[in-house]
Amino acid sequence: MNILIVGANGQIARETIDLYLENTDFNLTLFLRNSSRLASLESDRVKVIEGDVTNLSDLVEATKGMDVVYLNLAGPVEEGTKNAITAMKENGVDNVILITTLGIYDEVPGEFGVWNNANIGPYFGPYRAAADALEASGLSYTVLRPAWLTNKDEIDYETTDKNEPFKGTEVSRKSVADLVVKASQDRAKYHNKNLGVDKPGTDGPKPSWY
Repeated sequence: MNILIVGANGQIARETIDLYLENTDFNLTLFLRNSSRLASLESDRVKVIEGDVTNLSDLVEATKGMDVVYLNLAGPVEEGTKNAITAMKENGVDNVILITTLGIYDEVPGEFGVWNNANIGPYFGPYRAAADALEASGLSYTVLRPAWLTNKDEIDYETTDKNEPFKGTEVSRKSVADLVVKASQDRAKYHNKNLGVDKPGTDGPKPSWY
């Protein structure tokens, strides 16, 4: 299977690359603006390419021959997602995974929901627009909405559906990466899923380090 990781130098993406290489035999193409950052990962299974998500032609070229596209975007999230959708359709690629953020559906309850909105509410618009674009695209999508992220070396998470109240306040990047890998391995199970992701038992008014 051929996986395109867009925004491959992001922290969750770096964890995901490690898990793919350790636990699958998939071939990875790493797409980022400065390919020298990941040049050391080049191998018989890993190809590193340079590109910009705001340049549609870069994504059209990158998505050729791919089975799954994993979007780990920052900055132009909405534009990058919409360009990826266009590129995938042009190349007949159907499967896409997108990382967004918790709170875009006002699904985070209670005191933590108020705190979360106050801290990252201005970012909701582009992430919501990106998720909406995927859901309307006709592609087989998985949208992940992680809680506040930690660098803990652990895989420990639970999920909530789009129409359910969000649980917990935090989750490790490695946990989110594990779910990305699972979503690409079992596309039927994760077909058109929109999932909140948190570590069980982390409920509270805010993440533990605040």
